[in-house]
Amino acid sequence: MSATGPDETGSARFPHLFRPLQIRGARLRNRIMSTGHDTVLPTDGTVNDALIAYHLDRARGGAGLIVTQVAGVHETARYTSHLLMATTDDCIPGYRRLAEALHAEGCTVFSQLFHPGREIMESADGLLAVAYAPSVVPNERFHVMPRAMSAGMVEAVIAGYAAAARRMWQAGLDGVEVVASHGYLTAQFLHPRVTLREDAWGGDAARRQRFLREVLRAVRAATHEGFVVGLRISAGEREDAGLTVEEALAACVALEAELDYVHVTTGSSATVGGAVHIAPPMAYTPGYVAPDAGAFRKALKVPVFVAGRINQPQEAEAILAAGRADVCGMTRALIADPEMPVKAARGAVDDIRACIGCNQACIGHFHKGLPVSCIQRPETGRELVYGRLTPAAVRKRVMVVGGGPAGMKAAVTAARRGHDVTLYEAAAQPGGQALLAQALPRRAEFGGIVTNLLREMELAQVRLRRGQRVDEALLAAERPDAVILATGAEPYVPEIPTDGEVALVTAWQVLRGEVKVGARVLVADWRCDWIGPGIAEALAGAGSVVTLAVNGLHPGEVLPLYVRDDMAARLHALGVTVRPYMRLFGTAGDTVYLQHTASGAAVEVEGIDTVVLCLGHRPVEGLSDVLERMGIETHLAGDCLAPRTAEEAVFEGLKAGCAV
Repeated sequence: MSATGPDETGSARFPHLFRPLQIRGARLRNRIMSTGHDTVLPTDGTVNDALIAYHLDRARGGAGLIVTQVAGVHETARYTSHLLMATTDDCIPGYRRLAEALHAEGCTVFSQLFHPGREIMESADGLLAVAYAPSVVPNERFHVMPRAMSAGMVEAVIAGYAAAARRMWQAGLDGVEVVASHGYLTAQFLHPRVTLREDAWGGDAARRQRFLREVLRAVRAATHEGFVVGLRISAGEREDAGLTVEEALAACVALEAELDYVHVTTGSSATVGGAVHIAPPMAYTPGYVAPDAGAFRKALKVPVFVAGRINQPQEAEAILAAGRADVCGMTRALIADPEMPVKAARGAVDDIRACIGCNQACIGHFHKGLPVSCIQRPETGRELVYGRLTPAAVRKRVMVVGGGPAGMKAAVTAARRGHDVTLYEAAAQPGGQALLAQALPRRAEFGGIVTNLLREMELAQVRLRRGQRVDEALLAAERPDAVILATGAEPYVPEIPTDGEVALVTAWQVLRGEVKVGARVLVADWRCDWIGPGIAEALAGAGSVVTLAVNGLHPGEVLPLYVRDDMAARLHALGVTVRPYMRLFGTAGDTVYLQHTASGAAVEVEGIDTVVLCLGHRPVEGLSDVLERMGIETHLAGDCLAPRTAEEAVFEGLKAGCAV
């Protein structure tokens, strides 16, 4: 069906979600919003083909409103090396092409206008940038000591907001959203503990609100009567010295006459704990910001938008029906499945590829300076390469060996291209290591990747053979035209000197309930991913005294920042002892012997009953030689190629399905 509206099934199930909304001169066809988020797709500070293709997928998928990523309004706004800039008219052609493409699909489009103030992450040349803020108050997270803005610079930045808005209007966008969320510049001016000025831009609440008021008025004056001007603000920065809910709400009430809507989120970029809320991981309850948004909606007459882990249409419908918001930001849901709105509109909720909140390829890529993607949908951010599958020239009988994420994605992709596909899984339940990942504390949603891929296999008509191991005899009997090998990995257990007094067990054995773990446990974590901290959290929560020995700088070193920081907070709360720079050497009696990886010094931990080995994995690839000998076309994907993460597994499954 068309993305323009729901059928009767969608209307009945989601009556609030698919109700249009008029805001000044813009009409939203539904209440589903893709919020402004950095994609790292632009390469020169302007809108390019990759960014248009990315947003176009979500417009075609039925999103009502797309808010594009932040656009810098002043040269000092460059908080990363890859943001969009709206400081010259050179930006207009790219934005015009974007607006025309999204409008052709019936989607409304706004742009965020942005200045980070003291929240500077990086510069293009690696040198530390000069950060400008209302006052000389440091940022804790990035360790930035800003320079106070002069009165002249304040005026220049306000003019920059106005000029940027004019360019967006000239490009044909429907509106702009001024960013005052997460402790960025406009929020810093509102903040009584960050703005310590005594001139016209600081002091009491009214004077601290002046900067934002002047920005909004300048933006309005530079555009058109029908042009939408909104505000994004944190309903409390969730840190001890942060802007409070009450302070943020008071500012919105005072400035309401200047606004067409208020977009409520939470958290702050300024601290590690506050920044987790920029893209909250799966440990946070879906829709947890909605109660705060409800307070704003009750106090304001303009529409209120809300964002914060709203992953499913039923969650958004409940928020809207409860009167807590008028529009729901569902960014990561749309990253995982751009067609989520269309599927919900036709009542096909089971077909939606639900976001699992892993943060690995979306915000995780951003923090690495890489383009946005999704571990479940590697086509995201790669629309120009994988946006449309090429039908197979010759239909083949394809055997996929291994039912983990790599095998399932390969099977789905090959089947969608027109091949006859059968997947063989040796275990009773497909899913591979994802079934173990979901068993860890606060990680149950990770199992959604299995649920989603199984549904995709069903829709693609992939045959599934459970509990069947593939060997040479089966290959000879089935005579497939091609085989995709996705047999995964198993725990790596090296030779460890031990007298047997301390039990040595693997993380897999613990998660499967195959072993009894003692009262005093050491978790040996080589990979520095989610497994070691997850095991430590589970065992500490069950009552064991736990030491986490990390062969790295800190727990979760390779994880997305917000997942890592959330884990670190939980480990601290549970009293887990963390020892970084540790290499497991061996055991004797009740003592575990470690080695400091930097100094080489010996370290002893006494009184240990059990060591849980989280030392990585080794590939399971026994069929490779058989397939080569039989001369069967073979493609490898996932951990059998080299043990890594679900992201690589699914991406390689996509590539294998395209290559076969």
